[in-house]
Amino acid sequence: MPNCSVVSKSWSELTTTDLYSFLKLRTDVFFLEQRINETELDWRDSEEATRHFWVADAAGAAAYLRVLVDDAPTHHDAAHIIGRVVVREDRRGEGLAQVLIAEVLQQYGHLPFVLHAQEYVAPLYAKFGFLPAGDVFEEAGMPHLTMYRAAVTPADPGSEPTTLSA
Repeated sequence: MPNCSVVSKSWSELTTTDLYSFLKLRTDVFFLEQRINETELDWRDSEEATRHFWVADAAGAAAYLRVLVDDAPTHHDAAHIIGRVVVREDRRGEGLAQVLIAEVLQQYGHLPFVLHAQEYVAPLYAKFGFLPAGDVFEEAGMPHLTMYRAAVTPADPGSEPTTLSA
């Protein structure tokens, strides 16, 4: 994985430049490149519990993801959700998404997580202990897979999550 700095901020800590940078990245990839025609700005970005993670370079945000926290678990015991994982086209293949996921799990790995992976990206999340939880489904016009990662206690960092059914 590359050596790079991860920025992590809550909504109230973001500058307008931060916000513009990662929203531009998300819209460039999700709307222009992937042609997703669903609402991107869902107000979840501005929730107090949401945490934004990104890697920036001279051109702006190079990679981004957000961590949402639901009031109640959305899958098994997971109330924390990784979403909007995106890497700018010119920086793909450098491991930036892995850097961001590793940072999230370093901070929150003691908690269970769920995410909706675009099916072709599922192997990336599997490297971090995420396991399929159900069948492939369509979301935003693309095949997705719900993936779950059990909490890992600090006393047992090498524990292996088990496969769960939906």
